[in-house]
Amino acid sequence: MTTTLAQFESAEYAVGKCCKIALLGFGTVGSSVVRLLGSRSAEGRLRLTHVYNREVARKRVDWTPSDVTWTEDINQVLSSDVDVIVELLGGLQPAYDWARWALRAGKAVITANKQLVAHFGSELLHLAQAEQQFLGFGACVAGGVPVLSGLQDGLAGDRLIQVRGILNGTCNYILTRIEEAGASFAEALTEAQQAGFAESDPTDDVDGLDAGAKLAILARVGLKAELRPQQVSCNSIRGVAAVDFEYAAELGCTIRQISTAKRIQRQIYAEVGPALVRKDSALARISGSQNVVVSTGEFGGDTVFSGHGAGGNPTAVAVVSDLLQAARHRASGVERPYHLATHSCEVMDDSESQQYVRFVVRDRPGILASLAGAFSRHHINVDAVLQRPGYSKSKLAFVMTLESCRKSTLRAALAEIDKFDFLAEPPLNLPILKEGPCDAFAL
Repeated sequence: MTTTLAQFESAEYAVGKCCKIALLGFGTVGSSVVRLLGSRSAEGRLRLTHVYNREVARKRVDWTPSDVTWTEDINQVLSSDVDVIVELLGGLQPAYDWARWALRAGKAVITANKQLVAHFGSELLHLAQAEQQFLGFGACVAGGVPVLSGLQDGLAGDRLIQVRGILNGTCNYILTRIEEAGASFAEALTEAQQAGFAESDPTDDVDGLDAGAKLAILARVGLKAELRPQQVSCNSIRGVAAVDFEYAAELGCTIRQISTAKRIQRQIYAEVGPALVRKDSALARISGSQNVVVSTGEFGGDTVFSGHGAGGNPTAVAVVSDLLQAARHRASGVERPYHLATHSCEVMDDSESQQYVRFVVRDRPGILASLAGAFSRHHINVDAVLQRPGYSKSKLAFVMTLESCRKSTLRAALAEIDKFDFLAEPPLNLPILKEGPCDAFAL
């Protein structure tokens, strides 16, 4: 007798009753999860029984099943017979306490809370293993792009040495608007906020903290290295202007917020910040609010994951995918947990790369000689000087590209240059990433 895929899946979920789900947080992602669950209700695998939210009367909608319990009492949820807690509250507390309580109470936990997983993921994974429960966090990085499962399962046969990508859709939207429309950073940020891509307080996004938390998760899953968010060097995109895209184009590049974690024996280099990338690279082709992750394996080379990394629907897809995996775990008892980090690493804060340095000066004779002299005293070679016409002599913008040098050496040179009285603005320096993801840092 031939067994169809549908029959196999039905049999897989047939053990025991359907999986009961409690949802914590009914915001953009939470409502999308409920709608997606509703569209799959005929399958009978997943059943929403509880929705928790503060001011629940204001949040309650009439299109959910009539037997769903809406509540502001978390104890009512945690003491119920639900099988899975879906945590979509965000923040570290009370999400951390409630996730631990749920796991100890014999419930699976699924979360889209990147800060929770970045800071406490290893602890929660150990607890989930001890309690023989499922912990899913596929929605924490790149929204609907299955990058975490891809790194763990799809590339399990390789030894990954680097993960790099565009992990924050807000920053990517802002930078592409500056590039396409010639807008200022402030104008692009306002547009992103009006379009719903940026929060009223965009600090975590534009200063790299959001991407830093996601990079810590990627390093734990992909590189098997214990990396804490506070160990990631984060640089802001606030200083990037339309003129930088003009000069980058002359170099065959564009500018993106790039997150990189690279393992070198028992050391790891981790950084988030704006960088020049070649226009023919996978990183340059990502526009708007999309995300991309490029993993580099010792044997398999580069693998690219890309797609929509933000928004309710893409993130809901990742949450429901984890729910289906939790239901399989409950039905069969077969565990497929994320691998725990195998070791802690010494985190490096120094790298070597070519550099783009943009100056804005009050023009006068001798400026180039002064700058070249400062770089020379720190043994940094100037590669090229780019100067576009049409700028005022009182705010003349031009660029120097530098041959490969270490960040620490460049910082020392720029500290000397900061004392020059002809500077109208502080210099902006960005690394220039080479074509091969592993060639950007000579470590």
